[in-house]
Amino acid sequence: MLVAEGLRKRFGDREAVCEVGFEIASGEVYGLLGPNGAGKSTTISMITGVLPRDGGRVCIDGIDLDSGPPARRRIGLVPQAITLYQDLTARENLLFWGRMYELRGTALESAVQQALEDVALSDRADDRVATFSGGMQRRLNLVAGLLHQPSLLTLDEPTAGVDPQSRSAIFDLVERLRDDGMAILYTTHYMEEAERLCDRIGIIDGGRLIAEGTRQELVAQVRNESRIELSFGGARSPERSEAIAKSLPDVRRAHWDGEHLAVHADDGNRCLPGLLGALLEAELAPSRIDVIEPDLEDVFLELTGRALRD
Repeated sequence: MLVAEGLRKRFGDREAVCEVGFEIASGEVYGLLGPNGAGKSTTISMITGVLPRDGGRVCIDGIDLDSGPPARRRIGLVPQAITLYQDLTARENLLFWGRMYELRGTALESAVQQALEDVALSDRADDRVATFSGGMQRRLNLVAGLLHQPSLLTLDEPTAGVDPQSRSAIFDLVERLRDDGMAILYTTHYMEEAERLCDRIGIIDGGRLIAEGTRQELVAQVRNESRIELSFGGARSPERSEAIAKSLPDVRRAHWDGEHLAVHADDGNRCLPGLLGALLEAELAPSRIDVIEPDLEDVFLELTGRALRD
């Protein structure tokens, strides 16, 4: 549904986006994950035609973006900024944006009513947006980009500053749209959002796409280990657990810090049964076990040398 190739954008002496490219299929959520200032919003702006490109190519459903309306009418854009009129009601805002998408009559009215239902705002349809919470405005902002039923939906940090209830509602809507076959481009700097929603993830930093794949594929690119942390409650001589763990073939290293045993292994789930068996044989029954797998934060740290939120 989307093909982006070699996207470039420069602002003065600063190269904001350099040779970024990726594809998104129908029924797929593709996440652009990176810290603030990484180039996510600039990339989305070029893909949707809001910002002119210095180089590269964008095709929507096989149509070149530069052909104009035939490609652009297939795009739904939900920007990071709230694009709602505070003095208008929720319904009036949606009617306005629907007309901008050239919807009229019963088609417009049906689209507005469905949008309000999708984000549980039907009972507030005739209230002014100025009276809405930040989360409610975010939800309304999202469905304003869906009225014309786009083939590609672009979401730029759609949960910024929202409450947990609104975040959950946005997640549920994104998942429903994906299941209905929509292609979705989702930018975020929240690792948890990318892990929950995105089928594939592109990690962007300094305007460059530095890695791409499923969560599992990205984690496999770095040599981070699983960490197993064990506590032993009132067990006798728990420090013996360090030597026991070190004797096992799947364990790379182990350390007893006086309260916990930390065991590092390439595959924590595979290592755990043998480790537990050896400890129980030595009459060291753990009172608590935590298996901590590498995540996208670890991937970003490995690739860039800094944390995702730096």
